Amino acid sequence: MSSPDSLGHPERAAIFGANAERVGWHEGALWSVRAKRDAAAAAVEGWEELRVAAAQIKSHTLSRLPDYLEQFEDRATQLGVHVHWAADAAEHNAIVLGLLRERSIARVVKSKSMLTEECGLNPHLEAHGIEVVDTDLGERIVQLRAEPPSHIVMPAIHLKREEVGELFHRELGAEAGLSDPQALVELARSDLRSRFLAAEAGITGVNFGVAETGGFVVVTNEGNADLGTALPKLHIACMGIEKLIPRERDLGVFLRLLARSATGQPISAYTSHFHGPPAGGELHLILVDNGRSHLLSRGSLRRSLACIRCGACLNTCPVYRRSGGHSYGTPVAGPIGSVLAAANEPTRYASLPHACSLCGSCADVCPVKIDLPSELLELRADARVRAELSSSKRYGSRLASWLLRRPGLFDFLMRGVRPLLRRLPEAWIGRDGWTRHRDLPDIPLESFRQIWKRRQANSVGADRRGEPR
Repeated sequence: MSSPDSLGHPERAAIFGANAERVGWHEGALWSVRAKRDAAAAAVEGWEELRVAAAQIKSHTLSRLPDYLEQFEDRATQLGVHVHWAADAAEHNAIVLGLLRERSIARVVKSKSMLTEECGLNPHLEAHGIEVVDTDLGERIVQLRAEPPSHIVMPAIHLKREEVGELFHRELGAEAGLSDPQALVELARSDLRSRFLAAEAGITGVNFGVAETGGFVVVTNEGNADLGTALPKLHIACMGIEKLIPRERDLGVFLRLLARSATGQPISAYTSHFHGPPAGGELHLILVDNGRSHLLSRGSLRRSLACIRCGACLNTCPVYRRSGGHSYGTPVAGPIGSVLAAANEPTRYASLPHACSLCGSCADVCPVKIDLPSELLELRADARVRAELSSSKRYGSRLASWLLRRPGLFDFLMRGVRPLLRRLPEAWIGRDGWTRHRDLPDIPLESFRQIWKRRQANSVGADRRGEPR
């Protein structure tokens, strides 16, 4: 049997989809967040103008990214920040490890950071004898389970509270059968408080860096970034180079969009601004490339670097909702993760551009208006050029292309196929991948062409008789 690491998205999705009950509540939970996002967006006058403004700011920043990065480094250095540059994940991890070793630090608390997940920082530090504790509740849950996050914003969305209770019973000494959310939160809080007090360094991600000021912003709902950086003397902030915006006044645009797009909140509970180290402490900022420059050079795909990691595209994606985040096999799942992973490692993640129905819902909700379906289509075309498509997709697409360019033949064949589809055996429904998790739509008695021709004929007849249409 293949190991999970050797599987592509379809195989991993099949594992997740085998539990129909889990698929049902997973989809429902995410769709409820999508509904909250829609309500929050509708309550903001000029929401679409905000999206346009955010897209324009990001587009401008990416067009001058080297200049803004130099300005950001200069301003941050003036504030007393030690700025480091990392070309890839290995260099990023080496810098963090070096900073900790130089100070003989053995205990670290970390606020949620998708960049450190991307770089594999936790296992790297743990392999060198350093204890790393994730302090976001969702991240802590998946850390205790020794698995990656399944969602950008809600890392443990794939788990039920009963499963969390079993985990806490095993790892934190909770009473057996505990499933009350408030009690579970209190238990985790008690355990984390001692971790905060013992920590010798705090690591955070960065939501936005401001080139104009050299400061940066970290957004959380639990305050863990604040506590994790206030107590220790060393703060290490890890920032992807694409997280930059030009001016401080641009922050208002993105902060109004971020929480509403992510969870439907008017604003996150904590928006922490950092402008230099605290008195007697150190602040080190690591600017990480790790494939971002390569993506920037891909003109049609560079817009994916505008992503602000809100997770809205995951919440609305019908594929993600039914297949779970772990099916993608990459730190960032969903539509945006498919683009980022396949653009940088096309062979390894060849299946991800096909994990998309092309419904366009992700583009509709993206706060910075990234056209993810078009980018996924381009990556599919790239896979075809590299001859990485399966024979079924390759020959099936050729057949469909040949047939759709012959509308007369297509119409003739469908006249014969339609009655057969209406008599599809009940035993067959649910046996294939398409109908296992969705209802087969009713097959119409007539095709669109037939309906159109009939209505046109009736319209012409009515005109000749002088009847109202």
